[in-house]
Amino acid sequence: MTDHHGSYRAGHLWRADGWQQAATFGVDGGRVARAADATGEALGDWVLPGMPNLHSHAFQRAMAGLAERRGRADDSFWSWRETMYTCAAAIGPDALQAIAAQLYVEMLKAGYTQVCEFHYLHHQPDGTPYAQPEIMSLALIEAAREAGIALTLLPVLYISGGFDGRALAARQRRFGHTVESYLRLLETLRRHQSDDLRVGIALHSLRAVPEHAMREVLASDDAKEAPIHIHIAEQIGEVQDCLALRGARPVEWLFDHADVDARWCLVHATHLTAAETTQLARSGAVAGLCPTTEANLGDGLFPLAAFQDAGGTLGIGSDSHISISPVEELRWLEYGQRLVTRHRNVAARQPGDSVAETLWRAALRGGAQASGLPTGELRDGARADLIVLDETSPLLAGRDARALLDSFIFAGNTPLVRDVMVGGCWQVRGFRHRDEERIAARYRRTVARLP
Repeated sequence: MTDHHGSYRAGHLWRADGWQQAATFGVDGGRVARAADATGEALGDWVLPGMPNLHSHAFQRAMAGLAERRGRADDSFWSWRETMYTCAAAIGPDALQAIAAQLYVEMLKAGYTQVCEFHYLHHQPDGTPYAQPEIMSLALIEAAREAGIALTLLPVLYISGGFDGRALAARQRRFGHTVESYLRLLETLRRHQSDDLRVGIALHSLRAVPEHAMREVLASDDAKEAPIHIHIAEQIGEVQDCLALRGARPVEWLFDHADVDARWCLVHATHLTAAETTQLARSGAVAGLCPTTEANLGDGLFPLAAFQDAGGTLGIGSDSHISISPVEELRWLEYGQRLVTRHRNVAARQPGDSVAETLWRAALRGGAQASGLPTGELRDGARADLIVLDETSPLLAGRDARALLDSFIFAGNTPLVRDVMVGGCWQVRGFRHRDEERIAARYRRTVARLP
């Protein structure tokens, strides 16, 4: 991306402590800077930091809607995974770039300005490494550049097929690495880091990463300052297997065997005891919540209120991309709690608090922390990643600062994100991405060729 410079005005600008009226700010070298006067370009009435998306499997965008027919009687995450494996087997570097670029355009138009890509399609479908081992990762980097979204690339370590240490099944072999080859991949990819690209570490799950491998990776120089993400406690079956073979629940076991701190993002963490919930909150790690995917897969509901009350940090991701909308993720994070508790406004923990403001603020903070990038807040020195809402929309008519975010999240499904800036550069203006026609045409051609 090319850095953009300028001065701007906003009727209302969302800061960490709420709306600032008649705000001015500058952009210099892709970062927010002080503005000396109010002569800059008027952006609109409502300007917000763009939302980080802390969990994405880009290739799964191509299969959204293809796993919604009843199969066997016990349809579950594990039967859905069969469809996912079929999709994964058909995707090479060119297809991955085409799918990811389209996905990232859709993310930008929805209000996401950064994405953490949890990437495990490393090799050819039969497990043979490509001549250029990092080529699938490079396809994602190029897709992010095309679309203009900030990227935290999280190459995934995937070694075993279960807690019992079984070998990878045939359809999992393209995911696999040894610790040595994985660390080489990280070293290669770190050479591509820039202001818009951070490379972190992903442990696929406890069932896929044996203890010795986890320890070796976490002891490496690569892990000292990098974001560390892991799928954990997503499914009851995973919890039961961990108990049976490791003698502890997944989150419990992880905290007993790793120094989990603010560098970590525990994705899903759906099935927690009260003690695990408190321990996760106190660690400073991010709970990476993906409510639309978790609902689609029948995972269960995260203990949101208890986690908030313990001071926990959370963020949101679109994961399998059956929905690409921070609005819908936050809406269903709250609605799930309402359904299970039969109460309203659960995320607003104090009288008078706004649900949307509480969740938007929390997801900005947690997403930025999980990304390892200075985003999620429009303060001096932070990335100039922002969205401008359409103040002319009937959904926002008559709304003041007190009601604006609640209306944005809960008042309907009409797109309200009009303009999007990433790293000081406009990627979306007037609801249109600068290159959406070309990227969409290539995506259509690519998906039409998939089996």
